Amino acid sequence: MSAYKNSVCFNEARRVAIFGGTHGNEMSGVTLVNLWVKNSAEIQRKGVETKPFIANPKAVEKCTRYVDTDLNRAFSPENLSAPGGDDLPYEVQRAQEINRIFGPKGSPEAYDVIFDLHNTTSNMGCTLILESSKDHFNLQMMNYIKKAITPASCLVLLNEHPLLKYSTSRSVAKHPVGLEVGPQPQGVLRSNIFEAMRVILKHALDFIELFNEGPVCNTLETLLAEMEYKFIGMEFPPCTVEVFWVSERIDYPRDANGNIIAMVHPNLQDCDWEPLNPGDPMFQTFDGKTIHYQGSGTVYPTFINEAAYYEKQQAFVTTRRETLVASAIRKA
Repeated sequence: MSAYKNSVCFNEARRVAIFGGTHGNEMSGVTLVNLWVKNSAEIQRKGVETKPFIANPKAVEKCTRYVDTDLNRAFSPENLSAPGGDDLPYEVQRAQEINRIFGPKGSPEAYDVIFDLHNTTSNMGCTLILESSKDHFNLQMMNYIKKAITPASCLVLLNEHPLLKYSTSRSVAKHPVGLEVGPQPQGVLRSNIFEAMRVILKHALDFIELFNEGPVCNTLETLLAEMEYKFIGMEFPPCTVEVFWVSERIDYPRDANGNIIAMVHPNLQDCDWEPLNPGDPMFQTFDGKTIHYQGSGTVYPTFINEAAYYEKQQAFVTTRRETLVASAIRKA
C-alpha cells in the first residue's frame, strides 16, 4: 500500500478465496462453495483467480459448528505456530493448513482477499464484517456493494475492539471480508438467504475486477489519461461508509451458579440494528419481570439471541453507529 496525490494505492487483487463451512452448519456458504467447486464460472473475473474452499470439512460432514474448537477463533499467532501435529485440536490443525495454503498471515504472499460466508440465526439481514477502519480497499468495496444492491440493505459491522476482536479464518488475507446473512436456522437452507448471499458475492467480485482495470498510481500513462479524461476501468473517489462499531458484549442474566435466569425481551427480539435506549426493555425473567437497559446512551444491538453464542455467554453485542471516510483508491 502506498499513496499517490490524494489516493491510497493498493496492489491489484489477483488472488481471491471464498470460504464456506468455517462453521459446518451454516448452510448458505457451504452450499454455494460446493456449487462453485463443481463449476466456478460464476465467480471468475478477468485477471482474478477465485478459489472456492470448504474451510472445515469435518464439521460440514457432521453438520455441526465445529468438531473440537471454533475455527473462526483459531487463527491466533499461538495456534498458527503451535507444534504438536495430530495431537492438536482438529480446528487448530486446520487453521495451520489454511494458513499454509492462503497465507502466511501478515505476509506479502498472503491471498489478497478472503470472503468468509456465514449465516446467523439473528434477524440481521445482510451484514458485511469489516476488521479494520483503516482498510480503505474494503471500505470502498463495501460502499460499492451497498450502492449496487439498493434498494436492498446491507449493513457494515466493524469489529476492532481490542477485547472483543478475535482471530478469524479470513484474517489470513490482506483484505478479510466477513459476510453474515440471516435469519436462518442452523443446518437449514433458505432460498432467500442463499440468493442474497450470492448477489453480494457477485457485486464484490465485480468491484475487484473494476479496481484491477482502473487507473494506476503515478505513471505517465495515467497522467496523460487523466488529462484526456480517459480511463479503462473505474476510479473510486473518496466516499463515506456508515458502520456499526462493536462496543460491548452483553451476557444473559445469570444466577450464582452461572445458569441463565432471563431471556431476550419480546420488545428486543428480532430488532437487530434498531436503537436501544436507556430504560428500554432488554431481558425478561422466567417469572415475567422486565430488566431494562441501563447504558448511558443509545446503542444499536445485533447478533440478538444468536443460537451459536449461548456457549460464548453472549445475548447480543451493542454497537455505535458512525460514519467513516474512505480515501480514493487506485491500483499500485
